[in-house]
Amino acid sequence: MEPSRAERSKDGPPFPAALDDSFTHGLLVKLDKVMRARHYSPKTLKAYSHWVVRYFEFHTKTHPRFLREPAVNSFLTHLAVDRKVAAPTQNQALAALLFLYRYVIGEPLDRVEGVVRARRSKRVPVVFSPEEARAVLGLLEGVPKLVCMLLYGAGPRLVEGLSVRVKDVDFDRRELTIRDGKGGNDRVTMLPDALRDSLREHLRQMKRQHLDDLQRGLGRVPMPTALERKYINADRGWPWQWVFPASSHYRDKETGIRHRHHLHESVIQKAVKVAIIEAGITKHASVHTFRHSFGTHLLANHYDIRTVQELMGHKSVRTTQIYTHVLNRGGLGVRSPLDHGEAEGGR
Repeated sequence: MEPSRAERSKDGPPFPAALDDSFTHGLLVKLDKVMRARHYSPKTLKAYSHWVVRYFEFHTKTHPRFLREPAVNSFLTHLAVDRKVAAPTQNQALAALLFLYRYVIGEPLDRVEGVVRARRSKRVPVVFSPEEARAVLGLLEGVPKLVCMLLYGAGPRLVEGLSVRVKDVDFDRRELTIRDGKGGNDRVTMLPDALRDSLREHLRQMKRQHLDDLQRGLGRVPMPTALERKYINADRGWPWQWVFPASSHYRDKETGIRHRHHLHESVIQKAVKVAIIEAGITKHASVHTFRHSFGTHLLANHYDIRTVQELMGHKSVRTTQIYTHVLNRGGLGVRSPLDHGEAEGGR
């Protein structure tokens, strides 16, 4: 049974049933601090904040201490039935609310039952043919081309590729280390030979830019977790700089330090969109199609699916198996009997 308003107020200060904007803002500030302390990514922080605001607005800004499992149930059901969101979107909203109650409010929810679940779609990923991939790459130039060659040649997600630091590129071992990928895990993938010379030249140019920044009193880069306290001057060092830095600096709101962040995803996304149109490709493709093509083409070349899983950073091999559905041998990756000649007359 849902606790009464009076019972909810016994162990703390009296809360108004309806929240004003200042309280909502304060709760979001606390959510921000807790998520940063637990090393959640900025994108996850933005997504969780979005769902917390949507949840409060759905319940007319009622205080969370008066909203428990039935309130969460009705909100999630609303997303599936009325808003018709996809299953991953509904799951993200649930994760945000579970985090809010457990770590921000300090009152973990019990099991949320009876939710109308959003239907999980079974979609086959869009994949370039090798000829299409080369056509799109041929229409790109500069840094966008270099980034997309990395995505197609090594398989990182776009944000993972843009977040690579100089120290993570090993030319001698032909390896690229992806740090803090999906799920917070590191992994090692290959560094394509076709990319090595152009990437070396790019890094030489970026190093000159970094040295110029240092002379101007800049040249600092955001450091992961608590390493900025452990290695005081590392944020000025060349090994920690982004391989694909942004063209301008920004000022950190908390420290006041001017940093150069990595290139924004939209720069690559826009360039690829234009190149796809110019190449005459009618598929619903995007920059992420390069990653799908990486996995599919490796499997088409008979590489072990477990190896492909590891290179792509998939938690389950079932995720990697979806690429067998789009191999260039037709549905489910098998050859038609007609192509073997079994259906020809007289045989």
